[in-house]
Amino acid sequence: MRLLVVGGGGREHAIIWKLAQNNRVSRIYCAPGNAGIGRQAECIKLKATDVDALGHFAESERIDLTIVGPEAALATGIVDRFEARGLPIFGPSTDPARLETSKIFAKEVMQRYNIPTADFWVFDKPNDAHQQIRRYYTKQTDAKQNLVVKADGIAAGKGVIVASNESEAHQAVDTIMVQRAFGGAGDRIVLEERLYGREVSIMAFTDGETVIPMPPSQDHKRAFDNDQGPNTGGMGAFAPVPCFSSELLNQALESVLKPAIFAIRDLGIPYKGVLYAGIILTSDGMKTLEFNCRFGDPETQAVLPLLETDLLEVMQAVVECSLDKVNVTWKAQSAVCVVAASQGYPGDPQTGCVIDGLDKAASLPDTIVFHAGTQLENGQFVTSGGRVLGVTGLGENIKLARERTYDAIEQIDFDGMIYRRDIAASAAVPV
Repeated sequence: MRLLVVGGGGREHAIIWKLAQNNRVSRIYCAPGNAGIGRQAECIKLKATDVDALGHFAESERIDLTIVGPEAALATGIVDRFEARGLPIFGPSTDPARLETSKIFAKEVMQRYNIPTADFWVFDKPNDAHQQIRRYYTKQTDAKQNLVVKADGIAAGKGVIVASNESEAHQAVDTIMVQRAFGGAGDRIVLEERLYGREVSIMAFTDGETVIPMPPSQDHKRAFDNDQGPNTGGMGAFAPVPCFSSELLNQALESVLKPAIFAIRDLGIPYKGVLYAGIILTSDGMKTLEFNCRFGDPETQAVLPLLETDLLEVMQAVVECSLDKVNVTWKAQSAVCVVAASQGYPGDPQTGCVIDGLDKAASLPDTIVFHAGTQLENGQFVTSGGRVLGVTGLGENIKLARERTYDAIEQIDFDGMIYRRDIAASAAVPV
């Protein structure tokens, strides 16, 4: 089979790494890919959002299945356009993908279908949002009760600002709606009550009828240790989450994932692909923070190494609406992924730095090095983005997986390299 993977980050590298294990796969292309992906796939110089060029490529190269990684490609309508041309593709079409591309749409779906979530308010004018902030804080007697300000549209995982007080909430509105920090994504915003508790990510395969959850994972969004610093696209993840029992996973499936999938079905367009639910365990029970309509990054780099079933088989079943016929199984192991990032990330990252120690790290047992922001210059791997690498270690439990991950990442070096040293620390259990 000939496959095309759209995207060029660590998530796409993990997908390609897993797909390449199928001996029916004869060729994998990736658009645009990166230097590490280039070791397992042929990278083509097409942007993930250049839908017409990608469609022409898929037709001319007789691609059997296209897999969409980033949300930006989904937002351009790549699935609708490919399906119109009779090209098999893995991912939800534009309308269902609004669960991610519009925070307002997602909150309205949650409200309409009784999916547990925080109270919220929607605004398209900054002055109205400021008035609601003042009303909200006038009524509060608990300093912990604060607001989260979300840009409605997609913003590379960074369009959410968590306020710690009234002043920060006002500033967040101005940042998004007045200063236009996220461009048109901030034309409308959601104000919602801040929730407190343990956050867990649940990804699931679905063909619109059958929903199969993956092992729960936990992302680390803040740039620095102890959840300090600015929000990022993710500095590391681990799976499964020890505190998230099978009973809680079933609750998430029945009260969050399935209702969302069936809500989309009620709109007349089945949801096919991966649905990602951000869950938080509060003192008032399980609540839903957000939905994403694709594999998470870096959660995928921790979850896919645990998949025993062939990934291509699962993806084909999703596209063909036969997921109920696939027995999806997972390894009884744990995985920890730590992101190595460039100095300046998530702002203006330093690039062009030579990366040393990659082969040494990858040669360690039960360790995989996924590339995100890398390119080749004069035969050497150099940094080309903010998140450069995702180093994943496997083990019988979180503690062993974590030790292997950090043993590997300590073999890698480049100028300005930063990474968190506390990924999965709170979840590590004694041997």
